[in-house]
Amino acid sequence: MKIGLISDTHSFLDPKVFNHFQSCDEIWHAGDVGDIAVIEQLKAFKPVRGVFGNIDDQSVRQKYPEKLVFEVEGVKVYMIHIGGTPPRYAKGVKADLKKEKPRLFICGHSHILKVMPDKELDNMLYMNPGAAGRQGFHRMRTLLRFDLEAGSIKNLEVIELGKRGQ
Repeated sequence: MKIGLISDTHSFLDPKVFNHFQSCDEIWHAGDVGDIAVIEQLKAFKPVRGVFGNIDDQSVRQKYPEKLVFEVEGVKVYMIHIGGTPPRYAKGVKADLKKEKPRLFICGHSHILKVMPDKELDNMLYMNPGAAGRQGFHRMRTLLRFDLEAGSIKNLEVIELGKRGQ
């Protein structure tokens, strides 16, 4: 299964996202959607899983949870908007990760693209796709695309959408 991972759109959805996620089976949004119209456009294109972020209003919070734990292709996934970064996770997240034991942990919030294993948590893979929107201090708007197959995470790609102001 091919996944398109996006976060921190802050009400801006670059039309290039549709080209980059054309081959994806699902799109996952790691919060700070902004305008619910962003999610509606993504849902009209592909199936969407997502969580709400700290800037999201009730229109997003009513449809998406704060955290999501699910399994796809034998990979257990834990997604939350404010997650921190290994080894400094947000309050309560590390205990939850130890309890849930996901293979893949996804968060947003920092606007900093980062992918790394957490050796302390059985080499759980940490993914933050950075920010796809124009709000924030990041310089480059980014996405991630990857495959899940038979318990493995493969073919990870970083996609640059352009500088924040573009």
